[in-house]
Amino acid sequence: MTHESTQPFTDRDDSLSSGGSPIGSVSQLTPADAAFSDASLTGTAPSNPAAAGPGESPLTAPAEPTRPRSRAQQWRSVLPPMTPKLAAGLILIAAITLFGVLGPAVLGNPRSIRDIGTTPPSGEFLLGTTQTGQDVLAQLAHATYGSLLIGLVVGVLALVLSMIFGVIGSYVGGWVDESFSLFTNIMLVIPGLPLVIVISSYVQDKTIWVLAVVLAITSWAASARVLRSVTLSLRSRDYVAAARVSGEKPWRIIAVEILPNLTPVLASQFVLAITAAILAEAGLSYLGLGASGTFTWGTMLFQAQNGFALTLGTWWWFVPPGILIAVLGGALALVNFAIDEVVDPRLRTTTLRKDKKRLKKRLNTTTEGGVPV
Repeated sequence: MTHESTQPFTDRDDSLSSGGSPIGSVSQLTPADAAFSDASLTGTAPSNPAAAGPGESPLTAPAEPTRPRSRAQQWRSVLPPMTPKLAAGLILIAAITLFGVLGPAVLGNPRSIRDIGTTPPSGEFLLGTTQTGQDVLAQLAHATYGSLLIGLVVGVLALVLSMIFGVIGSYVGGWVDESFSLFTNIMLVIPGLPLVIVISSYVQDKTIWVLAVVLAITSWAASARVLRSVTLSLRSRDYVAAARVSGEKPWRIIAVEILPNLTPVLASQFVLAITAAILAEAGLSYLGLGASGTFTWGTMLFQAQNGFALTLGTWWWFVPPGILIAVLGGALALVNFAIDEVVDPRLRTTTLRKDKKRLKKRLNTTTEGGVPV
């Protein structure tokens, strides 16, 4: 034991009173003690102690600069994680899309009339034929393309309208926001289906594009309300205020600062708009108010009803379009659930907790040798 460790406290107090140091002179400080003293005064410490040099204290080693996140990492933080729900939904949507895009080119003309009448599914006609001998599988392929086209067009138009009335109006504020909000509330009060029926009844030549515009006009208000509430929250953030103070133009603030943070909400509303458009088109076509001269899932159901398919027991005429409507609606719902996990932090926390439990259970399932199964 050294003399320094056995020195009485009185001697140390005397050394302090005479201007000395309680641990001796400064030359007796070790490099680690000096480094600790400097770090305590400056309040800095290296982020990686192992990166210190051989003659350098871990506390005095230079800190590693933080690397900015790349654009790919930023987009990855916005996109939903790949979960079984999302994977199943994307696979089903991709399969239906491929059938609707490639099927019409492979299966031929769905309007070809054959003198065979109604026939059940067979090797020649996989889904049978209608009363006039038309191939149901060919009609289903063209109907899939038509329904997907209507859903996509309505989704885009409804999203654009909801962004105009929800995002732009809430950011500008003032009388613009009040007038946009009043018009949105009026559109929400008006029943959607009766309005679509009235508009469709007055349109003589109803093509897919006309029907898509009619459905988009009556389906954007709810999304506009959601986007308005989120934009009002984002408008008061510090980075938006800093961009406004720095002299940025309003359109650039909306495009650069606000819209990227609305990406999950926009994606969720887009998926919902597609689902609602496909269901609304099927309902209108079943009532005889759908697109004329075009095959969709709704027009197939309407033709099957007029052909007494349910009474005659020709299930292969109306069951396939009904199944595809249900499968596509379920697939879009699975994708929307995955997007909701990004929008709602509570759902995200629940998913992370389930993943941790699943990983812990997998690690606990070991063999006798200790190797994970």
